[in-house]
Amino acid sequence: MIDAQQSPVQPLVPFDEAHVGDVMSRGVISCTPETPLRVVARMMTTFGIHAIFVFEHEDGADTIAPLWAVVSDLDLVAASQANLDTITAGMTAVTPLVTIPADRRLVEAASLMAQYGIGHLAVTDPRTEHPIGVVSTLDIARAVASGHDARETFPSA
Repeated sequence: MIDAQQSPVQPLVPFDEAHVGDVMSRGVISCTPETPLRVVARMMTTFGIHAIFVFEHEDGADTIAPLWAVVSDLDLVAASQANLDTITAGMTAVTPLVTIPADRRLVEAASLMAQYGIGHLAVTDPRTEHPIGVVSTLDIARAVASGHDARETFPSA
């Protein structure tokens, strides 16, 4: 499943007041646990991203499959000495996947990343709990660095 969009540039708001939805990358790029890591690597390079969501495969289901894990670029690098055509996303993905609703404060996302030692959080819709994007350490760094005040970032659209 591929659904990704860039956020428009908005006026600045204080970093401490920013929400995850203000800085996250919108959209979901995913694969199933059975996807070979070489295919995951191609997806990362094609879309210029550092993480791919892993969803459980549900035959014939009309609902969104549950999030299962995430494969990061670092997971890929760690497995690069092995046969990337036989190792799958499910074998290397970080589980359990840590999620955060889009309406939570950005400082909470940063705290979760530090607590779990991870670089990506799956962002969910606060109402439906469906995945709608990803927030990364780079998104947080960009938020800290933006504007005239190092503690300002862009608000959600």
